[in-house]
Amino acid sequence: MCWGLFGPTLSHHQTYLYVKEATPRNQMLSQANKEKVIASVFWVNHLLNWWKVDTIKKGRYKVSTGMSAFQLARNLKNGNQAYVKLSINRIRTLEELAGKIGNGVDSKTDSLQLLRFFRNNDSIQKYGVNTQTLLALALPYTYEMGWAEEPAEIMGRFYKRWKQFWTPEKIQLATKKGLSPFEVSTLASIVEEETNNEEDRFLIASTYLNRLRIGMKLQADPTAKYASRDFKLNRILYEHLKINSPYNTYLNTGLPPGPICTPSLQAITAVLEAPVTNYLFFVASWKFDGRTLFSKDYKEHQAYVKLFHAAQRKRLE
Repeated sequence: MCWGLFGPTLSHHQTYLYVKEATPRNQMLSQANKEKVIASVFWVNHLLNWWKVDTIKKGRYKVSTGMSAFQLARNLKNGNQAYVKLSINRIRTLEELAGKIGNGVDSKTDSLQLLRFFRNNDSIQKYGVNTQTLLALALPYTYEMGWAEEPAEIMGRFYKRWKQFWTPEKIQLATKKGLSPFEVSTLASIVEEETNNEEDRFLIASTYLNRLRIGMKLQADPTAKYASRDFKLNRILYEHLKINSPYNTYLNTGLPPGPICTPSLQAITAVLEAPVTNYLFFVASWKFDGRTLFSKDYKEHQAYVKLFHAAQRKRLE
């Protein structure tokens, strides 16, 4: 009896037991035995019956090499499943987010099902977002998801982490900048797309905050690129600045209606802790060293722009 309960009696190779929805114990075990996921269900069934477990929670349960009946039964009793890991980095659209979850990880929920949920304002309004601000909730962490989780449960994980991140202290910092948490994420997404230089991010954030404060258009190239929906675009041309879109800050004053990507935590910090400056303009250095040159007046800015264009033409010769 002890060997049957605690010995390595279940499987000779690692596999998974998939339970798509809450299922009666006998039905689940019968199916597992039929599919040869579990070599013998006798002791697993005996233990679950002893513990009065009539229904198995949905999920993906690992059946390891040499696992005992007691170990598996305990996992099934407690719903201890093998979670799927989802890492969020720079994502630009709801389609991309849905695809990453539905196609990129081992999940029962497919990308089309997720996308329909993400695009339904009635479904997502309880999380305090709409289809334009939803990306802000997907903070750049690695999430552990249940294999059988529904879109609402996945959204719940994003929302829980968002609430944990936005402490009263961070909200106070945002308020001092004249921004809500969602507006911080939106501005941070622009900063994220402007540069990978962490030091320059703080000054770029400061420049954009100064423009917002005086009602000046942000005129951010990344927003014109986002409006074009050509995310491989390397050079912004005049025609891109005229694209009619609420995201194009060359045409519209203020912030876009939502993030143009999921910003990094460093970009969010750059907005929250942006220094006080009098900068209103910036341009990439003509030395092409990854740095940014900042100016407080248009004349100085234009001088830097001319140097950049001259250096750029020289490189293309």
